[in-house]
Amino acid sequence: MEKAKIKASQLFVLVVLFEMGSAILVGLGAQAKQDAWISILLGLAGGLGIFLIYYRLFLYYPDLPITSYVQKITGKWIGRMIGFLYVIYFLYCASRVLRDFGELLTSTIYTNTPLIVINCLMIVTIIYGIHKGFEVIARVGELFFMIIYIMAVVGFLLVMFSGLIHLQNLRPVLENGFRPILKTFLGETITFPFGEMVVFTMLLPYINDPKKVKIVCMGGMILSGINITITSVINIAALGTELFVRANFPLLTTISKIRIAEFIERLDVFFMLYLIVGGFFKITLYFYAGVAGAADIFKFDKLQNLSLPLGGFVLFASVTIASNFAEHIKEGLRIVPIYLHWPFQIIIPSMLLIIAFFRNRKKKASQ
Repeated sequence: MEKAKIKASQLFVLVVLFEMGSAILVGLGAQAKQDAWISILLGLAGGLGIFLIYYRLFLYYPDLPITSYVQKITGKWIGRMIGFLYVIYFLYCASRVLRDFGELLTSTIYTNTPLIVINCLMIVTIIYGIHKGFEVIARVGELFFMIIYIMAVVGFLLVMFSGLIHLQNLRPVLENGFRPILKTFLGETITFPFGEMVVFTMLLPYINDPKKVKIVCMGGMILSGINITITSVINIAALGTELFVRANFPLLTTISKIRIAEFIERLDVFFMLYLIVGGFFKITLYFYAGVAGAADIFKFDKLQNLSLPLGGFVLFASVTIASNFAEHIKEGLRIVPIYLHWPFQIIIPSMLLIIAFFRNRKKKASQ
């Protein structure tokens, strides 16, 4: 592990920026239509429960990342295998998020720029951040947090004052019953973005005050969950259910509709700035977790030595992961949650916690 320490406030900022990252970008919970906001709140509640599993594991092994303590729980060889799978998982998720933001930029602003060029610029910036160290990444997060939040509040007010909000679009509530909401909750919102807190199992040992981990992380999840829910409500109220479901980037469509006094309009660029910052931190934390995990498993003294080759892997994967954006989204909504998110975010950590509980109870009994 890198010898870095961050404050509780910096951890809070990273949690919020990470959770909101790409969840603001896409139409989260769109399968539940006008009840998407309900599925998001259920996802938040489920995500908080999942985080308590990570937190309990952290209490057992406060100085170790998941790639280390999994070896103590399951044994050296099985633990290394599971840890390696987590490294691949983190890097794969980094490549998926990189593809999300590359597609956004190439389909809106940089329409004549190849996807690989946009993704290459982003990954080079992230590799530079990894070389500077985790403390620097956390301080940059603090710097951008207030700017991003002010922009978000101003954007919300502009949407309100432009008369785009039509609350009747949110009705009827539970039109198709609770089944679509539950299906969306289990298949999407519990794992994305709230279950993605699994990445912090690699980062929690860096906090200088471990006693604040629980309240800081859960507070950051609640704040980001409320923000994502409000964004979803605004998108549905402004666009209507049909357009909300069909739009690739609903918030971008909402922002582009802002017209006030024939003077304030074309605010897409501010939306892009916000999403680039959010995307940077989400990709960076996933990538950092993958690099740190690989360095831990393969016993590298400096994790920075792995950032360039693994950065090349993430860049290559982001371009080849799907032939087009529609395929990428379909894969992300139907395949990834069931075959990747559920095992790595919920099933494996739950099993690790059960084994760790009995192992530690035996130790206490023998003492």
